[in-house]
Amino acid sequence: MKNFFKTLFKPLLNLFEQGDDAYNYRPSHRKILAVMGVLFLIIAAVALYFGMATGVTEALLPVVLFAAIGVVCLIVAWLGSDRAVAKIWRNR
Repeated sequence: MKNFFKTLFKPLLNLFEQGDDAYNYRPSHRKILAVMGVLFLIIAAVALYFGMATGVTEALLPVVLFAAIGVVCLIVAWLGSDRAVAKIWRNR
């Protein structure tokens, strides 16, 4: 199942996994990235709730933005290599 999702999200993962430079990775970076992804999705859900409650269509921009960031964080945290996680944190 994990291999299926790796091939599905390969274009996104390739953005973060390319390069030959040295990187600094710790397992805690992956855990923190997953927590950040969940927090961004919670922010998107709250923004969606308040946007729908007020009826303002401009509230969709932060919803899409926070949801996209949250999904990218979760994909890289669960499917990405150590280099991809380090590249998000800019650890070299």
